[in-house]
This record gives sequence, structure tokens and C-alpha cells, in this order.
Amino acid sequence: MEYRHLGGSGLQVPVLSFGTATFGGGNSFFKAWGSTQVDEATRLVDICLDAGLNLFDTADVYSQGLSEEILGKAITGKRDRLLLSTKATFTFGEGPNNQGSSRFHLLRQVESSLKRLGTDYIDIFHMHGFDGVTPVDETLRTLDDLVQSGKIRYLAASNYSGWHLMKALGISEKYGWNRYVAHQVYYSLLNREYEWELMPLGLDQKVGAIVWSPLAAGMLGGKYRRHQPVPADSRVAQGGSPIPAAVVDNERLYAIMDVLDTLAEETGKTVAQVALNWVLQRPTVSSIIIGARNEEQLRQNLGVVGWTLTTEQVKQLDQASDTAPIYPYWHQRQNLTLNPPPSFY
Repeated sequence: MEYRHLGGSGLQVPVLSFGTATFGGGNSFFKAWGSTQVDEATRLVDICLDAGLNLFDTADVYSQGLSEEILGKAITGKRDRLLLSTKATFTFGEGPNNQGSSRFHLLRQVESSLKRLGTDYIDIFHMHGFDGVTPVDETLRTLDDLVQSGKIRYLAASNYSGWHLMKALGISEKYGWNRYVAHQVYYSLLNREYEWELMPLGLDQKVGAIVWSPLAAGMLGGKYRRHQPVPADSRVAQGGSPIPAAVVDNERLYAIMDVLDTLAEETGKTVAQVALNWVLQRPTVSSIIIGARNEEQLRQNLGVVGWTLTTEQVKQLDQASDTAPIYPYWHQRQNLTLNPPPSFY
């Protein structure tokens, strides 16, 4: 397993992390992801640790705490061997303060997550989404207090826009508070908008990317083909995709799949492994989150490491997945001397 620093921090994380949204299946949305219970979860955790994958990602809202509970039981006796990542912001429980990034909500959610996970500290804690109502300094001061208390080790954001993240970093710097060292983002061959602003920001500010859904909710896994119905057992068909249908261009998907098929044959790897390996080679990426409903899927995903696509193979995927950027990015690219992009453009 390869390890990389998490952004500009001193923490080293595996390039593959294990996402546990498949644990629990507490409602129809998450049942489409999986319904892994404690025994199977324990087996999957052990396989990950044996492979050197020691970062496990969850969130309070995954099956309304059930994912954290199952993960906590699955890591019993192993806490010192692994890293835990969880999140808060979205709706949890009842009452007027059941969501957001207020001091009230965050303190309550952190304490509850610690209990469910069976631990006294969280290695990486994410703001699951931006709260445009709570003052940013209230959120950041609360997070800094939690770090100072030892309940959180490192801070991260998730699903922020460029100005959200940069404003937060600026406020943290102004007051000398602990800052976001990572940003959990959606990024895949199918949707590359992360590159337009958030990737350059990450490079400039040393914010590492932890990538969620690098296979685009399974659409890059090999089951989606021209002139074939959407697989009935897929997350998309079962209503569990976190990616809106409006941002999916089917013809572009099929063009990408054509190249993935060719490269899978060239490399002797699966289509999914090729797609994931492409993400691993992108700037700012510290880790990508893989999920698995069972041991077979997990072992296939672990096959992403230990090899790399060639420069020419990466170029083929770049070309197949390229898309015209929105304004002002297309305007800035008209003068690359003034606006030098990351080297892969």
C-alpha cells in the first residue's frame, strides 16, 4: 500500500481508504449501497488492515448513526492500528438544531459519534457540507476547540466551493486556528469539475483531496454499456446514487467506457481498476474512498495499487473524458501564460 501526506499536514494516509456507507442499510437510500452487518464488517476491516489500508471513512448520517455503530464494533481491539474519519453537518435527529455547523450541533454530533465509534478521538473530522447560515468563524472556532481538547486530530471540509474553502482557510490563518488540511470531494473520469477551481486551490493551499465516488456511483465499473438497460442491481436503478442524473452525459460515459475497455485489455486489469488508477495519478489526491458490499468487491478494489497507467494511457483517458469548462475558466484558459494550469491540462 502506498501512503501519502494528507495535504500539507504531517499525517500519512493510505492512497485507498474504505468507505462504510455500505454498513447498516438503515433506509432505502443506503440499502441501495449495502446492508453490511457487524460480522461481515469485521471481516472487511481485517482484510483492509492486512492489505495496509488503515483509513476508514463514515458519517453520522450514514443510516442515521448505524454505520458508525457497526464500524465501532468492527474495530474493537484494533483502534491503535487505524485511522477514523467521520463527518457532521446534515440533518440528524429531531429539533430546530438538528443540522448545520453551529457550535451547538457540532459539539453534540462529535460526542455522539465518539460514543457510536467506541473511541475517545477522531483522526479526521469533516464538515460534510457548507453551512451558509452559521457564521464561518463560529464553526472554525468550535473545530479548533475540539482539536485543542484532543477529541479531533485533523480537520477537513467536504463538498465546499472554492470561495467557501478559501474563506475558511483565511479565517483560520487570521486567528491562528487549526485549518482544513483536506477536502473530501467528488471526482471521477465522468465528472471532472473538481479540476476547474478546487484542484488549483488545493495545490496552492496544500489541501489534500479525499475522493468520494471515484467510479461515479458505479457507472465506471463496467456494467453500463450502449444499448443496454441500467443494471437492476445498481445504486442508480435502486435510487441510491449521490450523483444527480442531470450531470451525467450518457454518450460521454460510453466514450469513456470504450477507452477503459481498451486499457483494461492492455493492462490485464479490470475496467474499474483502470478508472480508479487514473484518479490516483491526479494532483492533490491524497486518498480515494473505495466501498464494497462483500469480500470479492473489496479484493478487486485493492488491486488498484501496485501499478500505474502509462503517460500515454492517461492521455487517452484525459481526452475521452475532457469537457468544456464553464465561465470564467474557459476565459482564463485563453491565456495560459497568465494562468498556467496544472501540468496535466
